[in-house]
Amino acid sequence: MNYTTEITSDKIPSDNPIHQRLLKAYIIARDLINGDLLEIGCGEGRGISLLSSCCRRYVALDKITETIEHLSCIYKNVEFINATIPPMDEIADNSFDTVVSFQVIEHIKDDRRFLEEIHRVLKPGGKAMITTPNIEKTLSRNPWHIREYTAQGLEDLASGIFSDVIMKGIAGDQKVMKYYEMNKRSVEKITRFDIFNLQYLLPASVLKIPYELLNRFNRNRLKNSNNRLVTDISHENYLFEDNNPENLDLFCIMQK
Repeated sequence: MNYTTEITSDKIPSDNPIHQRLLKAYIIARDLINGDLLEIGCGEGRGISLLSSCCRRYVALDKITETIEHLSCIYKNVEFINATIPPMDEIADNSFDTVVSFQVIEHIKDDRRFLEEIHRVLKPGGKAMITTPNIEKTLSRNPWHIREYTAQGLEDLASGIFSDVIMKGIAGDQKVMKYYEMNKRSVEKITRFDIFNLQYLLPASVLKIPYELLNRFNRNRLKNSNNRLVTDISHENYLFEDNNPENLDLFCIMQK
């Protein structure tokens, strides 16, 4: 599989801090899921081994055909569906006890319909969990993201659809925040040349290739400057917190 910086890999050492951050969501979800589970946007399957033993049935959906075919050969006890969403025509109403979708909603053009589809496929009383970057901690525009959210913005959107919404977050300890500050300084060295603020003016399609090249360069540079910090960060250095502006990711729990 060819990994971009948007599809973070556990096989690339410089991706480790981000991989561990994404993994944390699945660690948290283990204690919150039950029954029949649907994962929307399973990606490279980061959390399948963690969650498959916690549910009765596991259905994983992703739009990348190559990924679905690869994972189908590994996880025989998981049902994989290749689909672009929303909608989710392949999924029946009221069919899942739990839905998880991590780092997906920021890629969805019609985010309200996305949440409405999650609500539709949940059984009455069912629970959904989503994560997405906290825009308050974003260091530059990510052209792969259609939008990013504040905690209040995401809560307001979800509250118009679900009966109960709890906003939590994933934060970092001192080690993680040291990496974050290193990354912030490094990004600022790059973006200082963008005197016309073109990253926010140009179409996303124009920015994707330079973003990818610079992001990969930056991650490698951070690893080379402090290899031990980058490689030693684990999911334990990320913390499940109450709603806080300092959270790196928003973690939204919604009940039908």
